[in-house]
Parts: sequence; structure tokens; C-alpha cells
Amino acid sequence: MRTAVLLDDGFEELEAMAPIALLRRGGIDVDLVSPENGETETGRFGVTLGKTIPMEDYDFTQADCLLLPGGPGHALLEKNEKVREQIRRFAEDDAKVMAAICASPTILGRMGLLKGKNYTCFKSMNEDFGGQYQEDYAVTDGNLVTGKSAAGAIDFAFAVMEKLTGRQHTDEVKASIYYDSDR
Repeated sequence: MRTAVLLDDGFEELEAMAPIALLRRGGIDVDLVSPENGETETGRFGVTLGKTIPMEDYDFTQADCLLLPGGPGHALLEKNEKVREQIRRFAEDDAKVMAAICASPTILGRMGLLKGKNYTCFKSMNEDFGGQYQEDYAVTDGNLVTGKSAAGAIDFAFAVMEKLTGRQHTDEVKASIYYDSDR
């Protein structure tokens, strides 16, 4: 299993790092991809992630999941036609997982990809996207996984993992970090 995380300057660190760390802990390969073809990307609070792969050099056909963290950087992702092209490809391929958290599900919404879907996003950014908004930290509908906010980044990461590897494997990873969703 392989996940491509699209990072542009201004990404929300918690929404990127929780999925990156937990997916890797779960044995999923995670690639950091730069839409602007940079070698590093810096989050909204100054954390810089390096060794990003330039988008122009990345083979998205090898990825099982496309993941978009939120934060102010979501606006840069939305403006990028090549990013929107990949979002559409993943969202329309039932064999792939499209994952977006916080502000990034709004990109999908404005592209018409949330119509008829259950989803979540940062509450104040929710518009009438033609689907059913839910208050949960993470919502899965078919091959779509959406997350509400930085506070739900762990739940979102586990929802992505479960979609990719199944419930039993995900429960084993949860147990390895003493995760208790009932607390």
C-alpha cells in the first residue's frame, strides 16, 4: 500500500504528521509530494518537511491513496490544475482512496465530488456541496475519507488506514499506541 500526501506551503502540521506517522507505523508507504516541485514544504507554524518528491516526477498510478492535509495551504492546492486533475482521478476510481481533512474537503466540494456523499470538513467552511455533512472527526463514504479538523487528525488517519488495510490491522495499530476512541 502506498499513500501520496500532497503538501504545499501553509499545510496544517497536525493534519499532515498524524496521518504520515500513523500510516507508516501501520506499514503503509507514504510519499510526500510537492505540487510546486520544491524540495521542502513549510507548514503554517513553521515546521518544514523535506525530501518531498516533485509532483512532475511522481507516478500517481503507484499510489493507492491521495491525501490532502488542510490549513491555509489548501488554497494553493485548489488553484493547481494538476492537483485538481489527480483529485478527480482518485475520487472517480473505486480502487483508490481519496482522503482530505479540515479545509481540503472543500476543494472536493467545489469540484462537485461530495454530491450525494457523507462527508465532514472544518465546520465554518462547510457549504452546500450536495452531500450530507456530518459532525464526526472522520467520515468514510465509499472510497472517500474526510476529516473535520486538526483535533480529529488521529481519527482521520485511522479511518484512512482502515480503508487501505482493513479493520483488524488498524485495530492492532491502535492497540500499539494505546488508542482509546471512547475517552
